Amino acid sequence: AQDSTPVILFVGQISRHDRYREVFQEVDYRQFFGGMAKWVAEVDEASRLQEIILRAWHTAINGRPGPVVIVLPEETLTDAAAPVRVPPIHATHNGLSAIQVANFTRALAQAKRPIAIVGGSRWSPSSVTAFQQFALHLGLPVACTFRRQMLFDHQHPCYAGDLGLGANPTLCQRVRESDLVVLIGTRLSDIASQGHTLLNLPVPEQSVVHIHPGDSETGSLYQPTLAIHTTPVGLSDYLETVVKDLPADSDKQQQAAQAHEQYLAWSSLDQSHPDGTLMREVMEQLAQTIPNAIITNGAGNYASWIHRFWRFRRYGTQVAPTSGSMGYGLPAGIAAKLAVPEQPVITFAGDGCFQMTGQELATAVQYHIGVVVLVIDNGMYGTIRMHQEKHYPGRVSATDIVNPDFAALARSYGAYGATVTQPGEFASALKEACQHTQHIVPDQRTPALIHIKTNPAVITPVTVL
Repeated sequence: AQDSTPVILFVGQISRHDRYREVFQEVDYRQFFGGMAKWVAEVDEASRLQEIILRAWHTAINGRPGPVVIVLPEETLTDAAAPVRVPPIHATHNGLSAIQVANFTRALAQAKRPIAIVGGSRWSPSSVTAFQQFALHLGLPVACTFRRQMLFDHQHPCYAGDLGLGANPTLCQRVRESDLVVLIGTRLSDIASQGHTLLNLPVPEQSVVHIHPGDSETGSLYQPTLAIHTTPVGLSDYLETVVKDLPADSDKQQQAAQAHEQYLAWSSLDQSHPDGTLMREVMEQLAQTIPNAIITNGAGNYASWIHRFWRFRRYGTQVAPTSGSMGYGLPAGIAAKLAVPEQPVITFAGDGCFQMTGQELATAVQYHIGVVVLVIDNGMYGTIRMHQEKHYPGRVSATDIVNPDFAALARSYGAYGATVTQPGEFASALKEACQHTQHIVPDQRTPALIHIKTNPAVITPVTVL
């Protein structure tokens, strides 16, 4: 739900004749999932399944996407139902009225210090390209929200950086000092808004154009100057119309160039802490060896190395949870490799993060899914430990972890496993890992895991405990 990801979940249920008796494994799924699903339906008759499933698809993929739960009692699973042929289901994209186009154009024309913030879902490769061309024409600085960095090419002259955890203070100040903020696809929730400090709640000082597919989202946090209910894909059809009345502005072009230079300086590995030598080498080798890899990760401070220093170039190369879900990285890496088999996939996981779902290495081995897993091991739950050290010094509690030999664990599953403890060791380990995951014979491909033991004092790229 928080990731705005369309999912349909089928859940088995007890016999409908035993409802409300608290029989073995009975759960009230409407109550259980009701606060985090777009719709929860319990289907008592198999004859209604196709109707319900079609509605579930439409509900999950339209507006702001999200999960739908279909609950199936025992009788429904054993009943017979006649199949019905149905056409493919496509998401809808609201169009813009002539007045909305005119108002959007006017807001951009009048702004002296505009900035766009992109995020959310319902983008496409073509809509990303169209918006990049739009930003270039206008000289519009563009920032990405938390773990949505793939929505704008980091080498684009208008890219200003990401508004995630540990965002560039210069970028945050740019947003605060802007006179127009264009939000596209994003809610600008707590992380992207830096704890709701970039824009005043509920009425921002800046003009705000909020473009979002969910009609319940615009105005839910910030009162917009102009609300447009459409998807990023729907918006892209009108961008050429908007720029026709907006000549290039040298002042704005200069602002965009300055924002990009500030991003480049902030994202230089030279800015990381001197004691982070090993992780600097990891990021440098990955950039040199596999610059177009799909990057997946779960939750943890180790992900700061990706957020700050990896330069995403293309749509579809980042799969990461805005909901902060530990253990997300490996299942996401497997899914990404299945979806795009020819694309290299690198999964980052912390030691605690990996142990949430590390057993999925068995799945990757069984189905010859060649994902490369980097386990960043500092022997602790790093994010929680950071907050303990920062807010309650001397009162550390339950954040140390006793870890297995992750490389040996990978080998026990039948995957490639290597351990890296010193600078200079990662390049050869990565080369070996890639040979296993990209084997010329598909049935001989295996996942690979590189166990990277890092300095526990370097809790983030720039912070030492």
